[in-house]
Amino acid sequence: MASGTALVYDEEMTTHKLLWSDPICDIEVPERLSSSYEQLKCYHLVERCVHVPAREGSEEEILLVHSPEHVEVAKSTQKMKEEELKSVSGNYDAFFFHPNTYRCARLAVGATLQLVDAVMSGKVCNGMALVRPPGHHSQRNAANGFCLFNNVAIAAEYAKLKYGLQRILIVDWDVHHGQGTQYIFEEDPSVLYFSWHRYEHQEFWPSLKESDYDAVGLGKGKGFNINLPWNKVGMGNSDYLAAFFHVLLPMAFEFDPELVLVSSGYDSGIGDPEGQMNATPEVFAHLTHFLMQLANGKLCVILEGGYHLKSLSESVFMTVKTLLGDPVPQITGEMTPCLSAVESIQNVRAAHKPYWKWLMYEGNCSSLSSSNTKSHLLKKANTNPSTEQEFKMTNNDETVKVERFLELHMKNILFPVPPIKTATTTDSKVAGHLFPVPIHLVKEMEKTEIKALISGFYADLVKEDKTLLSLGSVLAILDKILKKEVCNGVAESPTAAASVAVALRHSVRFGFQRVLCIFVGDMQIIPNTEDGKILMIHICEKEHFSLLLKDAEGNDFFSAVLGFILPVAYSYQPNLTVIAVGPNRSLGISEISLLFALLQGLAESRIFAVIEDTEIHLMQSVAEALVGASTPHFGIYVPPTQEKVNKIKTLRDQFQQEWKMLQCSGKLSI
Repeated sequence: MASGTALVYDEEMTTHKLLWSDPICDIEVPERLSSSYEQLKCYHLVERCVHVPAREGSEEEILLVHSPEHVEVAKSTQKMKEEELKSVSGNYDAFFFHPNTYRCARLAVGATLQLVDAVMSGKVCNGMALVRPPGHHSQRNAANGFCLFNNVAIAAEYAKLKYGLQRILIVDWDVHHGQGTQYIFEEDPSVLYFSWHRYEHQEFWPSLKESDYDAVGLGKGKGFNINLPWNKVGMGNSDYLAAFFHVLLPMAFEFDPELVLVSSGYDSGIGDPEGQMNATPEVFAHLTHFLMQLANGKLCVILEGGYHLKSLSESVFMTVKTLLGDPVPQITGEMTPCLSAVESIQNVRAAHKPYWKWLMYEGNCSSLSSSNTKSHLLKKANTNPSTEQEFKMTNNDETVKVERFLELHMKNILFPVPPIKTATTTDSKVAGHLFPVPIHLVKEMEKTEIKALISGFYADLVKEDKTLLSLGSVLAILDKILKKEVCNGVAESPTAAASVAVALRHSVRFGFQRVLCIFVGDMQIIPNTEDGKILMIHICEKEHFSLLLKDAEGNDFFSAVLGFILPVAYSYQPNLTVIAVGPNRSLGISEISLLFALLQGLAESRIFAVIEDTEIHLMQSVAEALVGASTPHFGIYVPPTQEKVNKIKTLRDQFQQEWKMLQCSGKLSI
């Protein structure tokens, strides 16, 4: 199993710079690269990565995407004087040449391909390439928008040619539309291209009709080009997450990519003068975490834009930290997508309904139009009330304000990573088997201590001796998680429902105010008496619980988890997630493993698994998911039945008033 995270960086790419005054191009500075790398050094992430040297991309590799004429023009600039460079640059929209631009652009291509090779060969699991100039605007025969060669597009063609890949996903979260990438692949069904971008009804650069949601691809590529236009500025964390839950992730799991490439522009982050969005750095950790669950973890992140140096460098840090497998910080801000974002998401779903199985039975996939949107202040959440503050973008001293905000914000969201990732007890069946992943063993709680706790607090919950016997393991692991000595853990119990009831009350007694509990399988759930502090979701075959997903089996799993469980969970923002797995499960082992993996984005990745079924393969798969191993392959996508889709839609309609992240699908009530 591949492990490790590659980092590709070459300081020479900072030599590409603007030699004259140009108010459009002057934000694309060498410090974008150097400050990002320095921030990774400051946080001690560079030494944790696998260093992969950059190289020059060959002309043959560049010609996979670009015309010989375009390459010759770029090559000819190497010995030009400033006036000649300025003249040639004027032939393109928002681009500048420097005598070393051609060399830097070849390094950017080569660095990207080095990353692809490292991931595809199994040398590493994932990685990031810090490159300049960026690439996603460059077209077959033209430089455009600070971009000379399309690094990510070349990487996709290279991966198809060298490794025989048939399905590549490109995720472009830059705030500008990567029209160059779209033009290159719009007729190609082997590349699924997703871009969100500031659009403002075609008022924002590049101001193209083909950047709108109804540009779905051409010919055989219809359905494989996904444009999600942001028609308002100020989009925040909840809007970006809603786009993933209700558009990108369902399409990505159905597409089943063999490699994921990210055009990673951070001008979609807070403070950026281009984007004017409000998303904070940790949202990129969450987006990265979701993409790591695809393509057996084969993920290559390539830098594109980002023009506020502090916002850029903190966002790069969050991305690399997540690639390394560190727990993801709690997301901040109100988990309510704005109406304008909901409209754009609904329009994308409507435009793509003819091409995707997961949308086949979705109702309300008609296009929407409205000029209304909410006022979008970014609120810091989950912090001490005395440090809570609002941040709103202003024109005065904007850069300084954002820097001050981010200094405080990063201090509030960052937390010491527990020294141990995953724990179980010494008597566990997991402990008795060799794993390709490290599991820490803890000693069971003493029987005298257990009896004292039960008699004092849990006597009404423990009715059977076998429950009492399993609590030594359950409480020992849970205490380690609650005290943040381990990140997550897995315990066995012959009576999972009763053990979980004790665990939930124990967590609330410890001081946790929001605990998410998900039950999988047939269990007699003990009613929750901790008012407002525990949210329960039951995935089972018998309808006997209030917040319930009945029979979410097979590929119905994706519509249930992406369309309901994740939006509810992110709306709730738990401090701890408890997952109980019982008998007669409607979910298979691969689905259960992915459920654990996806939910690690919540509660600083604190997850406690209690498993009643002692099937060793299930225990192994859950343990591997908790440690961060790549999720298993799901095979050919089979769409959910109309009956199942309707049931999940009914649940969404029922609960969307309380859990706002559900409001991006089904009926709208904002």
